[in-house]
Amino acid sequence: MSEIKVVHYINQFFAGIGGEEKADVKPELREGTVGPGMALEAVFKDDAKIVATVICGDSYYNENIESATAEILEMVKQSKPDLFIAGPAFNAGRYGVACGSVCKAVKDELNIPVVTAMYPENPGADLFKKDLIIVETGNSAATMRKAAPLLAGVALKLAHGEELAGPEEEGYIPRGIRKNVFLEETGARRAVDMLVKKINGESFKTEYPMPEFDRVPPNPAVKDMSKAKLALVTSGGIVPKGNPDHIESSSASKYGKYDLEGFDVLTSESHETAHGGYDPVYANLDPNRVLPLDVVRDMVKEGKIGSLHRYHYATVGNGTSVANAKKYAASLSKDLIADGVSAVILTST
Repeated sequence: MSEIKVVHYINQFFAGIGGEEKADVKPELREGTVGPGMALEAVFKDDAKIVATVICGDSYYNENIESATAEILEMVKQSKPDLFIAGPAFNAGRYGVACGSVCKAVKDELNIPVVTAMYPENPGADLFKKDLIIVETGNSAATMRKAAPLLAGVALKLAHGEELAGPEEEGYIPRGIRKNVFLEETGARRAVDMLVKKINGESFKTEYPMPEFDRVPPNPAVKDMSKAKLALVTSGGIVPKGNPDHIESSSASKYGKYDLEGFDVLTSESHETAHGGYDPVYANLDPNRVLPLDVVRDMVKEGKIGSLHRYHYATVGNGTSVANAKKYAASLSKDLIADGVSAVILTST
């Protein structure tokens, strides 16, 4: 069999162009390997070769998904690959979404094998795991040494048309697809064996894992709002004009804390939304539509709310990973409790 031609997709960081300050670079096609492609080729040996690398900034891709995808598809077509690989994206949310989106487009348009890799809590994994094989990685690029061989190995199997074993054996994220298989023991026997182990307190592995839901018990109701100190928190991206903390429009890697002192209302001159994924026109015209400062100020004056916390907290919910959202909540909650806040209005888009 002739050498497999591979096209590899990476972002601006792994291409060595730069970090967040260069996340707006447009799609670019380079000949041969760039960055992590060298680690993939070390596994390929003489079996496959990366003939071209497509590079695109994470912000540019996520803010121009349709046009960027079309542009990247044309670049991929030029190289006429037998296989397409994206990433690894680890837990970089916008990168993960880009990897998944580009892989799906290449798969649908060119009908060739595609594969990517990322951390299970990357929002790209949730969005695309039913459509694609996504090799599981660690949380950060520090796990590249382990991730690259896994990704390359699965990619070669797909390129050769070999059937993959289960997620546990191959190291990819479970897709929720169930297949009938024949085993030596009957289902009844296996079920009884699991039950006996459970009764005896021994470890066992279910054949039908159930979804896990994060249940958070609600706090007791505020008894008297007229004495409560209220804070405003939003995942709708309302930030001071100019977005001083450069909160990303998608897959936010941070949140901001902003002073409301001196503002009775938010205006288009003072505030804007950093949020992507929805039409920001009306939020920018009147930011109170997302962060209701005007109404809360009125209610404080009327004695319906005791007081308003001096600061509001903002991030962007669009594509932000659950792990990051939990981290932000744990951090800002400590601030709110320390400042005597007894109630929070949390708004989104």
